[in-house]
Amino acid sequence: MNTRILFLEELNRIRHDILAMASRVDENVGNAWEALRNNDQDLAQEVRSADALVNAMQLKIEDQAAVLIATQQPVARDLRELVTIFKITLNLERAGDHAVHLAKVALELSGEPSFRVMEDLEKMTETGRDMIRSALSAYLSQDSAAARQTAALDDQIDNDHKIITQGLLHLMQEHPELINQAVHILRTSGFLERLGDHVTNICEGIVYMVENKHEEL
Repeated sequence: MNTRILFLEELNRIRHDILAMASRVDENVGNAWEALRNNDQDLAQEVRSADALVNAMQLKIEDQAAVLIATQQPVARDLRELVTIFKITLNLERAGDHAVHLAKVALELSGEPSFRVMEDLEKMTETGRDMIRSALSAYLSQDSAAARQTAALDDQIDNDHKIITQGLLHLMQEHPELINQAVHILRTSGFLERLGDHVTNICEGIVYMVENKHEEL
């Protein structure tokens, strides 16, 4: 078997592992939201425990990519993809961290009544999960236009975060007794906003990989 075929086989294994890592992060975010919405302490603990697997996936993928760079000495687009892989795994790992933060808030708010802004938070969560899936689809299909479209969804998350922040600040002024709960919810919105930022970083990496140019999305 020639060297090129071996290289492509190893690269495809890495792509498969990245897909598995993204799927795990997506699932963790979804479970963290369910834990928060339903005051499910057991599910929140599961999310916190599952983060170790995400971290292990990151290390495995990065080790594989480093070996390919060292042994195959790729150039041009092949090299750009391997460099981009490090950006993808780093930002997926950080997105996974925000799932853990959501789970922690679920534990802190366990038993507390829900806020009306929970619907807005659910919308942010679903947009963030859509971004994760779309970004990985863009990576696997090598589609920079799809990456740009995915990054544009971050504007929705940013706008929802602003609306929630303004509403909670007003609520805290009118009802000081709810400040503690409101702060927890405000933190949650901030975690989701940053999750969108990390997926946008992945999309920027895809544009670089495909078009060989750095573009801030």
